[in-house]
Amino acid sequence: MSEEVGKRLRLIRQQRGWSQRELAKRAKVTNSTISLIEQGRVSPSIASLKKVLDGLPMSLAEFFSVESNDGDKVFFAADEMTEVGSGDISYRLLGASIEGRSMQVMFETYPPEADTGDEMISHNGEEGGIVVEGEMELTVDGNTRVLKPGDGYYFDSRLPHRFRNPSDKPCKVVSANNPPSF
Repeated sequence: MSEEVGKRLRLIRQQRGWSQRELAKRAKVTNSTISLIEQGRVSPSIASLKKVLDGLPMSLAEFFSVESNDGDKVFFAADEMTEVGSGDISYRLLGASIEGRSMQVMFETYPPEADTGDEMISHNGEEGGIVVEGEMELTVDGNTRVLKPGDGYYFDSRLPHRFRNPSDKPCKVVSANNPPSF
């Protein structure tokens, strides 16, 4: 996965006519960060990749989506969902190539003890989800709760938040965000 991310990033950067240094400056990261990602030597976390893409600016869905526009499509097979995750956590995005979509729906899979990182996440909008399998520890604005199958969440995404699977079994979540952040 890290080689694919690196190749895509290099292609997009070169299409804009930017050096690695220019993208690093715009994304507020080091030159070596861009270089290591493009070489496939590191697999950036979702938060790190989002920070780099903010310098383009480009959403994760735009970054990972195919060239076609599925605007008229209604049904999507499991293998037609775009993987926008990197690292251990899988984020399969529904309708990634639909232009102008105002909603983001994902099927998330967290391996045992996986988390979204030490750094809290925040972005514009609202998000909600339901745990389908396993357990999810969710921290929102300093409040933490372990959710089990059938339990859900809904919060203002501007609040600092973090997701973690505290168990030794995979956790699966169906989530939605508005506006799309991927």
